[in-house]
Amino acid sequence: MKAYIFPGQGSQFTGMGLDLYENSSVAQELFERANEILGFPITDIMFEGTPEELKETKVTQPAIFLHSVVLAKALGDDFKPEMVAGHSLGELSALVANGVLTFEDGLRLVSKRALAMQKACEAQESTMAAVLGLEDAVVEETCAEIDGVVVAANYNCPGQLVISGEIEATNKACEALTKKGARRAIVLPVGGAFHSPLMEPAREELAAAIEETTFSEPTCPVYQNVVAKAVTNSEEIKENLIAQLTAPVKWTQCIQAMINDGGTEFIEVGPGKVLQGLMRKIDRTVAASGASFEA
Repeated sequence: MKAYIFPGQGSQFTGMGLDLYENSSVAQELFERANEILGFPITDIMFEGTPEELKETKVTQPAIFLHSVVLAKALGDDFKPEMVAGHSLGELSALVANGVLTFEDGLRLVSKRALAMQKACEAQESTMAAVLGLEDAVVEETCAEIDGVVVAANYNCPGQLVISGEIEATNKACEALTKKGARRAIVLPVGGAFHSPLMEPAREELAAAIEETTFSEPTCPVYQNVVAKAVTNSEEIKENLIAQLTAPVKWTQCIQAMINDGGTEFIEVGPGKVLQGLMRKIDRTVAASGASFEA
């Protein structure tokens, strides 16, 4: 079975989507529509902006979503997913790809999500840290022992877990994890504690927007971050998407569930190759590649 996977924040680069814009009338139309919906020329930043401009959450999230969704639509009849999943933000791209959300509604939710997360980050200083070379259970137990808020946030692949929380608690967790044998426990240059309880204000704000949005029945199962299993009911999809901002991204578990359910060919749709790299660490025997558009 063919599985399409969609990247999250961190895969952006200057020039992203320019080849699509120049070579596909479908892509050009969607990019121009996005500029109208967002109220600013995001294409200018995607095609020519500095890395600093692209790093702004209000730009990064819509930019990655746009690159992914526009690429999927530009592929036309070649794009036939039998199962989909997206890493964090990428879940919204996946929900447009399998027909749950329209392009316009997906983009509006991504924009609302980015602004709500930005606001939550500004309200309370917080951070994330990558932990390499330890069992998940050791990381979870260590976080539970630390005073303050710090939790497992991203299960990226075996031996690579990201923790998220208050700055002091995260620093203490990194020290403790290093003592327990972590190959690395390093604080990441991010503006906040995504996928932790500190995102509760953002979750509430996004929940209101999600409740007002029409969710259709999917054309194929989506493997959602929160539950790491196939979901086909639109109401369940909605609930899981709301829960996602304060819950961990169970990416390793999602991919393993897709493989167990018959996924044999995984295609990353969007900027970069991050998910292809994680695939190789989760299961080397499964084919992983990137989607490419040829005019």
